[in-house]
Amino acid sequence: MSEIRVASRYAKSLLDLAEERGTLEQVKADMDLFSKTLNENRELRLLLRNPIVKHDKKLTILRAVFGGKVSELTEKFFTIITEKNRESALEFIGSEFLTQYNALRGVQLAEVTTATPLSPYLRAELTQMVRQQTGLQQVTLTEKVDESLIGGFVLRIGDRLIDDSVSFRLRKLRNEFSKNPYQPLV
Repeated sequence: MSEIRVASRYAKSLLDLAEERGTLEQVKADMDLFSKTLNENRELRLLLRNPIVKHDKKLTILRAVFGGKVSELTEKFFTIITEKNRESALEFIGSEFLTQYNALRGVQLAEVTTATPLSPYLRAELTQMVRQQTGLQQVTLTEKVDESLIGGFVLRIGDRLIDDSVSFRLRKLRNEFSKNPYQPLV
């Protein structure tokens, strides 16, 4: 079974159990911390994927890194994952948990890239655009600046991409001109 499918099932189980026990917000904070730590620490990701390192050693390292920083439920979850020899799926479980949490709460994540920082007015306009596209009222907008766009924006909502940047339009024009080379009038 693929790591993504395994991660999805474990994430769903953790989400359901945390919701049942009333500790969903704490576990969400734990998974935020876990995902952030894995994203920033390549060595930890490689260690969790390494089949040579024994499971109990991986669990000891997870406890050393996250012990006292995460809830008891999350620590027990790490124990179950290592006992089932699924440590390599942990990095996917973290992100999958956050995706499922947002779906449960009706939150849509979107990422906008612009040439300059967004003004409050444009931020509100883009947030409204995401609401219209998805039908969800809660939107979390992540902003990035990329001066190579020249102007406009690139908006990513899940797996959809809306590219309304000046650089995209220029590339499109360039392609159109290359298809129809200049023919001098004689």
